[in-house]
Amino acid sequence: MVVGLLLSSAVLWALFTVDYDECGDDEDCIRIAYEVKDTYLFWESNPQEMADKLSELTGEKVVVYPVADEVTAIEAVANGNAEIAMVDGAAGWLGYQVYDLDVVAVEKKPDGRVYYNAAAWVRADSEIAAAYLDDDPDTDPFALMEGKKSCHTGWLKSAGMLIPMGYLIGNGYAEVQGDAEEIESLRATVTSFFHKDSEIPEGGTQYSGYKGALKCMMTGHGDIALVKDTAYRLYCDENEDDVPDGPDWCLDRDEIVMLPSFGQAPSHPVMYDPARMDDETMLLIQDALVALDDDAEGREILSDVLNTAGMVASTAEEHLGTYSDAVSNVPGIRAYLEK
Repeated sequence: MVVGLLLSSAVLWALFTVDYDECGDDEDCIRIAYEVKDTYLFWESNPQEMADKLSELTGEKVVVYPVADEVTAIEAVANGNAEIAMVDGAAGWLGYQVYDLDVVAVEKKPDGRVYYNAAAWVRADSEIAAAYLDDDPDTDPFALMEGKKSCHTGWLKSAGMLIPMGYLIGNGYAEVQGDAEEIESLRATVTSFFHKDSEIPEGGTQYSGYKGALKCMMTGHGDIALVKDTAYRLYCDENEDDVPDGPDWCLDRDEIVMLPSFGQAPSHPVMYDPARMDDETMLLIQDALVALDDDAEGREILSDVLNTAGMVASTAEEHLGTYSDAVSNVPGIRAYLEK
């Protein structure tokens, strides 16, 4: 029995490498630039399943073009190495502003929104929460963030960095440190306003992403989680059907407080280059992405691979046009994008 349990445990934690298909030199196909892992646990859904489903829906060969990060995904489309890229709002905005890329479709939240609010979450017993809940206009929860250890979702992420820092700088809470034309000044600005050991994680580490930032705050590693407004519901709410049991580190909902929103972040867009793709192909891809919601297999891919409720057609101007206002105060953002 012990041997059986050990073998079962080994199987449960088995890793497998995905061999992504490629386009031949003389073959027409659609390449999706997508940030992928080197290996997947066997129960995890990998993006190859999405490519296979889109192949079925378009009638074209669709393959995953693996990239290291979302900025690389944008560059892959801009350089003609991929036809579309699935990225977050910040990377999408970069593609729109610098490379003249357009949006073919955007993710839809469970409540139907195509945006989410960037917000800070703190423990309910913190002085920041007390200042927010006491109805005293003289106690400012945002001012009390100074010196606290912040938990970001990653470097240059929308809800986890760009929007909250744009808000704090624009409203006079934080001062830009260093050269206002250099993006690295943002790192110094974060650690100067918050704490020198604030968590700005690399992708794939335990405190990265929305889930990681929540864990960072809830376990006491940090004081403030900078995430989206729906993060707790997605990762910790035990009343949600898709999350029957939150991780052990999740606090109860009444043990944490969400502060007023810093601003809106666009949901994740799918980008393409209108200079390289004709309208017929664009509409074919757009219809396929929207059609993922039409059957159980597609909905499973939307949930497990893309972590979204569906896709809706859109354009860059419609979806990303107002994002500039939210991040315009970030030091060096314009120069960074124009490099």
